[in-house]
Amino acid sequence: MNILVTGSNGQVGRELQKLAPTYPTFSFVFVDKKGLDIGNKEAVQAFFESQKFDYCINCAAYTAVDKAESDQETAHLVNALGPQNLAIACQKHSTKLVQISTDYVYHNHQNTPFKESDPTSPQSVYGRTKLEGEKLALSNHPETLIIRTSWVYSSFGNNFVKTMLRLGKEREQLSIIFDQIGSPTYASDLAKAILDIIQQNPKKFTGIYHYSNEGVCSWFDFAKAIFELEGMDCQTSPIETKDYPTPAKRPHFSLLNKTKIKATFALDIPYWRDSLKTCLELL
Repeated sequence: MNILVTGSNGQVGRELQKLAPTYPTFSFVFVDKKGLDIGNKEAVQAFFESQKFDYCINCAAYTAVDKAESDQETAHLVNALGPQNLAIACQKHSTKLVQISTDYVYHNHQNTPFKESDPTSPQSVYGRTKLEGEKLALSNHPETLIIRTSWVYSSFGNNFVKTMLRLGKEREQLSIIFDQIGSPTYASDLAKAILDIIQQNPKKFTGIYHYSNEGVCSWFDFAKAIFELEGMDCQTSPIETKDYPTPAKRPHFSLLNKTKIKATFALDIPYWRDSLKTCLELL
């Protein structure tokens, strides 16, 4: 089975590269932006003409959430038009598409975990462009699987865990937001879930699904857990979102209900603290 992975230098892309040898029946092609600019429709079409893929996992994304507010054109090109270009090529060449999306599509006043059928209400350029990318992918290629995830971290790239480890060494005290609630997602767990789904080669490969690690916390709780597991003596104080203003609005509540993906693909999802411990051991 031939699998194309775009955005191979991102967190999920790097984790897929790491997992690739453990799936011997899969043959992978990993490309970063230099290898394939998904925003270039002609380049995408030419790439798919040159070789055959059974699946495409799109890990390419514009994830600089705050910068996107002032760089809307680039965010739209990568997060919306990119998935559209891939979907058109995938549809033409009978390739199934996995599109990774985000909890930022939800910005509703809700206190129960979001189901895939709940209304979307993105309040940032990042969230709006990712949602548009979902719609364009699905409308151009029925065999598209959308996976919305949240709070992604790994031993690769820039993320909250690595930032906390750095700041925890540099400072004696940190103020961390406590009124944003969600679930961390270890990129390795997400990557494995995607490959396990593909390995099943399901006949019905379409629709929107949620994936994050099990459990719930605030950013404050997340930071406390990092320092506790690492044995770091950094004092943390909880603050409200209003005390740490950012260009892009973050969802205050973005817990994802994962019943659908677990039931459909028989996935066993790890608890967030267990996965955090695994990642910290690597770091």
